[in-house]
Amino acid sequence: MAKKNGVTMDVGEDGVAVITISNPPVNSLSSSILSEWNEKLQEANRRSDVKAIVLTVSLNILIISGKVHKTGDMSLMPDISFDVVGTLMEDSRKPIVAAVEGVALGGGFELALASHARVAAPKAQLSLPELTLGLIPGFGGTQRLPRLVGLAKAIDMILLSKSISSEEGHKLGLIDALVPPGELLSTSRKWALDIALGRKPFLRSLYRTDKIGSLSEARAILKNARQLAKKIAPNMPQHHVCIDVIEEGIIHGGYSGILKEGEVFKQLIPSDTVKALVHVYFAQRAISKVPNVTDVGLKPRHMKKVAVIGGGLMGSGIATALLLSNIRVVIKEINSEYLLKGIKSIEANLNSLVSRGKMTQDKAGEAFSLLKGVLDYTEFKDVDMVIEAVIENIELKQNIFKEIEEVCPPHCILASNTSTIDLNVIGEKTNSKDRIVGAHFFSPAHIMTLLEIVRTENTSPRVILDLMALGKTIKKVPVVVGNCIGFTVNRTFFPYAQAAHMLVNLGVDLFRVDSVITSFGLPLGPFMLGDLAGHGIAIATKDIYDKAFGDRMFRSPLTELLLKSGRNGKINGRGYYIYQKGSKPKPDPSVLSVVEESRRLTNIMPGGKPITVTDKEIVEMILFPVVNEACRVLDEGVVIRASDLDVASVLGMSFPSYRGGVLFWADTVGPKYIYERLKRLSETYGDFFKPSKYLEEMAMRGMLLSDPKSSRSRL
Repeated sequence: MAKKNGVTMDVGEDGVAVITISNPPVNSLSSSILSEWNEKLQEANRRSDVKAIVLTVSLNILIISGKVHKTGDMSLMPDISFDVVGTLMEDSRKPIVAAVEGVALGGGFELALASHARVAAPKAQLSLPELTLGLIPGFGGTQRLPRLVGLAKAIDMILLSKSISSEEGHKLGLIDALVPPGELLSTSRKWALDIALGRKPFLRSLYRTDKIGSLSEARAILKNARQLAKKIAPNMPQHHVCIDVIEEGIIHGGYSGILKEGEVFKQLIPSDTVKALVHVYFAQRAISKVPNVTDVGLKPRHMKKVAVIGGGLMGSGIATALLLSNIRVVIKEINSEYLLKGIKSIEANLNSLVSRGKMTQDKAGEAFSLLKGVLDYTEFKDVDMVIEAVIENIELKQNIFKEIEEVCPPHCILASNTSTIDLNVIGEKTNSKDRIVGAHFFSPAHIMTLLEIVRTENTSPRVILDLMALGKTIKKVPVVVGNCIGFTVNRTFFPYAQAAHMLVNLGVDLFRVDSVITSFGLPLGPFMLGDLAGHGIAIATKDIYDKAFGDRMFRSPLTELLLKSGRNGKINGRGYYIYQKGSKPKPDPSVLSVVEESRRLTNIMPGGKPITVTDKEIVEMILFPVVNEACRVLDEGVVIRASDLDVASVLGMSFPSYRGGVLFWADTVGPKYIYERLKRLSETYGDFFKPSKYLEEMAMRGMLLSDPKSSRSRL
């Protein structure tokens, strides 16, 4: 029998009312659902045949209305009196037991916290992830969780949006009983009756103080929490006000904390941070819908064995990501020395995860056992996919694809991890163009979550779907994009470093540039990013970009001069910064002589004197050209949706998620302002800043860059 949507209540012969919430697709707690829930709760309290209540909690994610789900507009959030929901439960005359299984997040978890006891199935996941959306828990989570698991653990869970298993919850005393799934409902019913009959205590979590500790202990924990918030979220208000709300409850009591929580939650809803993070939340879910791929009834094939060609930084990282998901991997190199080095890199990646507590030594050993190193194609006869991850050399890649087409089975996907080269050129010498696809990982490939799936006009929907499924299996976020030089992320952000170089050649301090950009929210400034990537990569791809986009390139000798002086960044310990094991990178004052030589050669400083710019102008001169290139990407239909580009910028370039991605941020700044600013900059500094036709069109029409009506996708 199909489950009825909405809130249902069934009263058994034992006198226990089982209340179930069903609101597909994510069981969200909309205003209508909460209204029904309150009605059922009050009805259960009124009815003489009801002795106790069981609430089934599974997949209750946040407090988002159906309209918000469709539009991402947080202004459509329901007007809920948040303090009432938990209070009605806690003050219920009849005991409520939460029966928890699967995933109980956000609002659903908070309903469980407000219950008088919690019974859970094994491996249930419990968390309060509201801060990832710019909000704070709104149903009493900031007050009840500390009282059930202790202040330090609660702050850890809330500030870092960490989930815990029902097993850990049981050890902490949060979960009262851990039972097999088949016994969950029966045990919960019995537990509720035992409370009603006085055989078990009738506990109201909001009034518990036994796990809070002394006021001095609490203040010390809260002080540490504020320091952590400054470190992990310096530009996000929700972390800081959340600590204030928790402190309110510690000092003035749980109910006072509940009232403040509700006020702060409502104040946060219209904030730019919430709008941006909610945009990213929904944008990341939209990428799984690819026209003519995910809507044509195809089922993805399982990848049992994957070959990786090249054991360097990218190849070893890709192999590690596959091994971590129990996929057999064959890694091929051109000689024994390189092969051994690649295998050791993979082993080091796994050991690093062990040392950081991300996996056990046994699991690392099991993953490593799935790896086989080879020097020829013998093991390729039964692979489901090959990922080529060699250096950016067109001829080399063409030869590899010609070879693997001959030795691999007909169903095998032929993928390249190229970051810049046109896939049509790579597959030029093959006869299997429908199997050729880009699988562009970001370094380090076993950690970074973005996977750009690059399709050509010949790539089959089957290949795209299979690679999307593989991406999800190995815990990546796959974004399908069109084939062009640099694809989406590298194409959009190629002006980023060039604009930084222009500023430095105009006399701006390079360390100031990095500082301003990190203050804006990117984790690394353009010069430290170059150091970490290795400056040889910039040299290797320079000619490719120059050939494709030469009319809007800024040519600076700085990178060549840097390499000539023996500085390749973190790889050899010296670049713009000095890198020493065990310490943070430090600015290297001696690099300024290299900068001066670059300035002398470019000779672009007006009158030979450094320009004067504000921090705001630095941000605009570096990031507005990125927005401009993003407009060209949109205009050429390289992405399916503008929001796909936002996801790619957040996950691939670490553009701050609380700014919503590069296009969402541009819309908050205003396309017209960006257009006019770029136009003025181009008049002063040349065509590098020249506004694109798309940006000009959107600015003149008063449209947002991310407006779906302006989509020109060719995918």
